[in-house]
Amino acid sequence: MRMDRLTTKSQQALQAALSDALRRGNPEIIPEHLLVAILEQEDGVGAPLVEKAGATAPVLKRQLQERLEKLPTIKGGDEPRFGRRLLPLTTKAEDEAKALKDDYVSVEHFLLAAAKHDKDIQAIFDRNGLSYDVLLRALAQVRGNQRVVDQDPEGKFQALDKYTRDLTKLAEQGKIDPVIGRDEEIRRVMQ
Repeated sequence: MRMDRLTTKSQQALQAALSDALRRGNPEIIPEHLLVAILEQEDGVGAPLVEKAGATAPVLKRQLQERLEKLPTIKGGDEPRFGRRLLPLTTKAEDEAKALKDDYVSVEHFLLAAAKHDKDIQAIFDRNGLSYDVLLRALAQVRGNQRVVDQDPEGKFQALDKYTRDLTKLAEQGKIDPVIGRDEEIRRVMQ
């Protein structure tokens, strides 16, 4: 896998997966390390995608971490290497990017590849109501018809949610002050 074909968030996720494996003393990096890193990313598309697909990101993350806690550990060893399950996953993520006509491999491609090609991850996803098709539909909702054509596409997904507030939703939740009886303030605003 060529690192220059990864988005910034994908590179950060792989680096975070390496750091997590190193911190835990795991001899190799497996898909669970990568998926936890994807779900923990700030302003990333991983957790919102999982939530849009109907699962709860913190629950999924906890189940992945439980699997990581069962891994063997070594003290004072070399830097962790890509595991035998992670290498094929990176290739499958590239295939997912090509299938979606994207120029770069983004975090959602890793999620799709894991849901389709990794049996251990499929079992965890199944428990959370996630499948390849469900994630693909959620991805269409999250990113619309946008393609990944540069190294920072995640900032463009869900731009409306990121930069605006849904006043109707806030009003339904009772989080907006009522307007009725505030004639003086309304007149001032209109001036």
